[in-house]
Amino acid sequence: MTGATASEISQAVRTGRWSAEQVVTAHLERIGAEDRSWNAFRVVRGETALAEARALDEAPGKPNLPLAGVPVAVKDNVAITGEVATVGTSAVSSCTAASADHPVVARLRQAGAIVVGITRVPELCLFACTDGAESITRNPWDPRVTPGGSSGGSAAAVAAGMVPIAHGNDGLGSLRIPAACCGLVTLKPGRGMVPSGLGAGDWYGMAENGILATTVQDLALGHAVLADLPAAAPVLERDDTLRIGTSIRSPLIGTWPDADSRWGVDRATAALAALGHRVHAVRVPYPTSAALALILRWYAVAAADADALGADRSKLERRTRQHAQLGRVATKLGLIRPAAVHAFERRLEALFEDIDVLVTPVLTGPPPAAVDWHRRGWLSNVLTSSRFAPYPAVWNLAGYPAMSIPMGTRENGVPLAIQVVGPPGTEARLLKVAAALERELPWARHADTGPAGQRSG
Repeated sequence: MTGATASEISQAVRTGRWSAEQVVTAHLERIGAEDRSWNAFRVVRGETALAEARALDEAPGKPNLPLAGVPVAVKDNVAITGEVATVGTSAVSSCTAASADHPVVARLRQAGAIVVGITRVPELCLFACTDGAESITRNPWDPRVTPGGSSGGSAAAVAAGMVPIAHGNDGLGSLRIPAACCGLVTLKPGRGMVPSGLGAGDWYGMAENGILATTVQDLALGHAVLADLPAAAPVLERDDTLRIGTSIRSPLIGTWPDADSRWGVDRATAALAALGHRVHAVRVPYPTSAALALILRWYAVAAADADALGADRSKLERRTRQHAQLGRVATKLGLIRPAAVHAFERRLEALFEDIDVLVTPVLTGPPPAAVDWHRRGWLSNVLTSSRFAPYPAVWNLAGYPAMSIPMGTRENGVPLAIQVVGPPGTEARLLKVAAALERELPWARHADTGPAGQRSG
C-alpha cells in the first residue's frame, strides 16, 4: 500500500479492495521506520489518525470521496482541530490546540483524506532550508543535503514514500523549492484560487496553499480538492498548440544557473517542441524595483508574523530576530509600497501577450547542505536562500500560478527541476503541460526507486 499513488489508494478504498484503516496503518508503519532518517514530521498522529480512518470506513458516503483513505501530511503552519501549529518556533509560550480546521485542511478531510502527521518547517517559514533546534530535516535523495524550505518536511515525507501527497504552502517559493530539491511535482496556485489564511495578511498576498505529489494526476486531484473544483484529467489535446517562452536569466543580479539547470530547461523545451508547440527564448522583465519590493516584504512578514503570534523576541533564532528587526524598520518607514508591484504586473501582462507559458529553472544549482542553518548568521541564511533559489519568488509577488516539474537528476544524482509559469487563471493549462512532460520524460516517483533521465555528458 505504501508507494501507491493517492489516486490508486482512493480507488482501492472507495471500491472496498483496501480499507482506510489498512492504508493508514501501513503508512504509519512506514513513517515509524523511515522518519528517524529524515526528520520530516514534528507530530505523528498515530491512534488519532487510525480512529479517523476507522470512522471513514463506516461512512456511507465513502464511495464518492475523491481522496478516500489517502494519508496526507500537513505543514506546521495551518490549523488542525486538536493540534498545535508552532510555525517552527519555540518563542511562543502560549500555543493552544486549534478548535477548528483551516479551510484547506477541512477540504482535504471532506474529500476523505486522513491527516497522519504535521511536518517540520524553518522558524516562521522564512528560509529555504528546513532545520531548527529540534532537528535537521534531510533530503531522501541524499541525506547530506536539504530538502528545501519552507515546506521541506512535507517534501521529504512524500519523497521518502511516507505519504503519497502532502500539504504545503508557498510565499516566496516554499512549495517549488522543496519540490525541486526532492524530485516532486507541485503547483503554486494563482492568487485567490485556493483559500490562503497564512500568517499575518497572507504575506502581503504572496502566500498560497498547495499540494506536493509524485504524479501530475495526484497533484491535479489534490489541487481540485483545495480549490473546490471538479477533478479533471490534465491532458493536452493534439490541437492545443502553445506559445512557449524560455528564459534562464535569473531575477537576482549576480546569480546564474549551473549547467544542470540549463540542461533541464533545454530538455523540457525540446520535448515540448517535438510535440508541436512553438518554443522561443524571451527576456523576462525583472526590474530592480520588483526585487527590492520582494526583499522588503520578506523582512516585513517576519516582523508581522512574530508579532501576530506573540513571540518572545529574545527567544527567536538569531537569523529570525535580525530579519524581523529589518522588517519593523521597513514597515515603520513606509517602504512596503504597491507601486513597484503594479509596474511589474503591467510588464508581465505585456510579456504574456506573446506567450502562453514560460519555462525557467527553479534553482541555480544543487540543494545546500543539511546543517544547522539556524545557528549560522543572518546574512549567511539570506544569501544562501536567495542565491540557490532566485527564480520562484517573483511569481508570488505577481500572483501568477507556477509549477515545479521534475526533469531527471543532476550529475550528482539529486533531482533536477524546471519551473513553468502562466498568467492568472491558467492552472489547468500548466497541469496539462506537466502531464505532457511526465508522459514524454517520466521521472522516478521516490528517492529509493533510482534516478530517471539523469544528466550525462
